[in-house]
Amino acid sequence: MRWRVRLAPRRRSETREENRTRLLAAARRAFAGKGFAAASMDELTAEAGLTRGALYHNFGDKLGLLAAVVAEVDGEMAGRAKQAGAAAPSAWEGLLAEGCAYIGMALDPEVRRIVLLDGPAFLGDPSRWPSQNACLEMTQEAVAQLIADGVVRPVDVEAAARLLSGAALNAALWVAASDAPRSALPKAVEAFQLMASGLLAQQKDA
Repeated sequence: MRWRVRLAPRRRSETREENRTRLLAAARRAFAGKGFAAASMDELTAEAGLTRGALYHNFGDKLGLLAAVVAEVDGEMAGRAKQAGAAAPSAWEGLLAEGCAYIGMALDPEVRRIVLLDGPAFLGDPSRWPSQNACLEMTQEAVAQLIADGVVRPVDVEAAARLLSGAALNAALWVAASDAPRSALPKAVEAFQLMASGLLAQQKDA
């Protein structure tokens, strides 16, 4: 008696994941290069070697594809910011470094176009994005630990985390939308650092 191994379901699953990956990569290039509005679904699906049906099946529509690309890029931004924080000499400086790194990514052409310009324009308030909620949770954990260590004043953890995350996000949005982003960046970073320093338990004399 011969036993047959049924591989078809696994192959279909792998194909769906491959299709999704190819569509995300093609859309990321198209959205970064042309912008969401100008990117053609026919062109990006052709580049991925797929059809519109594959796009609809995986993402629902073009807007769903943008949301997936934004989530991917924003998630990478959070990872890069976390790396910057990890290299800092203290937890407090790490928290500042993460925020400053996030703001600095507004100069990255791909980040600027996809996450900071087209994302809010077509997907709405960035503070409601799942990727931003994940960043907020990490900031809350960092603030709670800093309060426990006596570095930060005993303020409401969620309030402080929301203000810090919101300040970094809005600073990045401002830099990205600026006519002179390279000039705006140091101003945004300085203001962010000064605002955040108000949370410190021990204030330095002016």
